[in-house]
Amino acid sequence: MLCRFAVLLVAMLAGTLVAGAREVTDLAGRTVTLPASVERIIIGEGRYLPALAILDRADPTRRVVGMMGEYEQVDPASYARYRAAFPRIDQIMRIGRNSQESFSLEQALALRPQVAIFGLDGHGPGSRSARVIEVLERAGVAVVFIDFRVDPLANTPRSLELLGRVLGREAEAAAFLSAWREAYAQVQERLATARPTPVRVFIESRVGLTPCCETMVRGMMGGFVTAAGGVNAAAGIVAGEAGTVSLEYLLTHPPDVYVGTAIGSAASAADNSWIALGPDVSPDVAQSTLARAMARTGIAQLSAVRARRAHAIWHHFYNSPFNVAAVQMFAKWLHPELFADLDPDALLRELHRRFQPFAMGGTYWTSLD
Repeated sequence: MLCRFAVLLVAMLAGTLVAGAREVTDLAGRTVTLPASVERIIIGEGRYLPALAILDRADPTRRVVGMMGEYEQVDPASYARYRAAFPRIDQIMRIGRNSQESFSLEQALALRPQVAIFGLDGHGPGSRSARVIEVLERAGVAVVFIDFRVDPLANTPRSLELLGRVLGREAEAAAFLSAWREAYAQVQERLATARPTPVRVFIESRVGLTPCCETMVRGMMGGFVTAAGGVNAAAGIVAGEAGTVSLEYLLTHPPDVYVGTAIGSAASAADNSWIALGPDVSPDVAQSTLARAMARTGIAQLSAVRARRAHAIWHHFYNSPFNVAAVQMFAKWLHPELFADLDPDALLRELHRRFQPFAMGGTYWTSLD
């Protein structure tokens, strides 16, 4: 139940729509009325800052009055880059920690936001958070849902277009999506023409965090496999969007290609079992941590590992508008001859140069060879 203070805030904020209000349809299919100008927003994940930076490179934090606190917890290296560029990020009110349950309606209402930008699902309030949506909307807050996680390759363009409309940055959104669609088409058009034999791929998610073998199937990076001309080896085994496959199953139904997602960073302890990728990670460290992870009992015996068709990718591509670079990298791993000329590194560097406040730095994928 909301406390008395929050109820009073709802009453104070209700009915504050101004002239020039606009209507948009969000990723949950809801019609949302927006104020003419949006200057105060809260975001359901701190990791939406790179998406905001695509639209407002000068200062993506300037409209953010509140955000969840998962960014600095799950991706501290990227958060540190934003902190260095925009020190006020540390002063933005945290309206929750690292889960939907930790979201504070009282703190969110106290910030008097005009718009709440949430994901369909994830670390913050989602499309099924009916009570949160109801209370915020009663208070006059427009609640808008975007998505880089549930169906990222279909919804990244829709989400950026929507954010462009919400923030009055349609031209910036269109420029990014032109580059995104061109890069995605480079893979899709070639696959449609060449029709290569699909390759069975196993994604081990968050290598080293839990015993083998957590995986992604639907949503997140699971769809990157299909988009790159592969078959997800866990499809039909894991019912939901993510789950666990036993090592015994992998050994008896071996994939052609193994891909591990990396949650380690340049600051990770040298003796932990994570693969290190991301900002400030050198290619040598990335490769050595992958080699260590591939030496685990059982994993080392996989035919894909013995054949040196084992790779690692930065985990946070699963919830990022820069996912198209990861799709290109998957395509090269799955069909190296067909995509020999693709350069995902150059693509990611160029996307950062054009659409982020700082240049790309670090290593975002690696291979045993």
